[in-house]
Amino acid sequence: MNQGRLVIVGAGIVGLATGLEFLNRYSGAELIILEKEPEVARHQTSHNSGVIHSGIYYKPGSLKAKLCRAGSGRMVDFCEEHNLPLRTVGKIIVATDSSEFPRLDELYRRGIANGVPNLKLLSPGAIRDLEPHAAGLRGIHVPGVAVTDYHQVAGKLASLIRQRGGEIRCNAGVVAIRETSSHVELKTAAGELTGTFVVNCAGLQSDYVGRMAGGGDQVRIVPFRGEYYDVVPSRQGLANGLIYPVPDPRFPFLGVHLTPRFDHGLEAGPNAVFAFSRSGYRTFDFSARDLANALTFPGFWKMATKYWNSALAEYHRSFSKTAFVRALQKLVPDIGTADLVRSGSGVRAQALSRDGVLIDDFMFERTRRILHVYNVPSPAATASLAIAGELVSQIFGVNLGA
Repeated sequence: MNQGRLVIVGAGIVGLATGLEFLNRYSGAELIILEKEPEVARHQTSHNSGVIHSGIYYKPGSLKAKLCRAGSGRMVDFCEEHNLPLRTVGKIIVATDSSEFPRLDELYRRGIANGVPNLKLLSPGAIRDLEPHAAGLRGIHVPGVAVTDYHQVAGKLASLIRQRGGEIRCNAGVVAIRETSSHVELKTAAGELTGTFVVNCAGLQSDYVGRMAGGGDQVRIVPFRGEYYDVVPSRQGLANGLIYPVPDPRFPFLGVHLTPRFDHGLEAGPNAVFAFSRSGYRTFDFSARDLANALTFPGFWKMATKYWNSALAEYHRSFSKTAFVRALQKLVPDIGTADLVRSGSGVRAQALSRDGVLIDDFMFERTRRILHVYNVPSPAATASLAIAGELVSQIFGVNLGA
């Protein structure tokens, strides 16, 4: 391939994985990754539970299903190759009410269709054999689920990029973009540059970046904060592996659950509440710009009208530890308020359509010289190495030397 320059906007795990994949495929091409923060992976990559997801939840044939299944194996291999944290803990999904049986059956069907290995349906006794403290009328065991530290994964990706001659510019947030027939001009907080092709992997800021380039009118990123509790050390035996509820199919969230960490801790959460800032990791963090961008988008009000009662329940769990614990007690009745201490939080970049639909699948949009990555929430970290392959494949056919 002729020499040219790829510019990636955003140094989260998806942007970094895409940069490394590009350098591995395109010998001699130039790579620059722009990051608005002082260091890589400051947001979604470093504020999650570290789960390497199996792919059981996603509609067969969807990008999420395809890329999660491919990416989970690649992520395990990457962690093993580079001696990164990796702990296989397994997972059970439990139905605590008979009304959830059809949804549980559908998850099992999806898992089989997606090729998730060694799935097993569980009776109440089998649930207790795996998780003595768990409650459930029926369940699914997903034995291969593992956890890692995605911040360390991102750090290794960044190191490999630099070793291969790629450049990562921090404190270089993009403020303007102009696409021409032959190149893309970018103005950043650290100066101006041009690229032959640009990939917008800006995560929580991806729609802002898209609108700078003249696109992104049909979607808006809506930030949802997920809040976690740590289980106190003396009670971490309440779960051997991950314990999840059957998710509500109306939402792309999985419900409050218990997750062992790579460092052998145990955390509970997250809930999912609308955040008033795209970096709103605390309850009262506020950004007038971010809030205005949500409230002036027609899809926001259509969503709010439809789901206001569910939103109130999530806010109740956010402000009431007792309510949060009650949700957990459906899964593990023995857990109590004294067993939990507040921990960190994360903000999920969830794309919302103009008709008020929370977009469930990964979403990419392509112009001649820009590829926008508008919706890659969970399981994006799991799938990041496979997403990178998909994105770089979409760059094929562009003459970077043109």
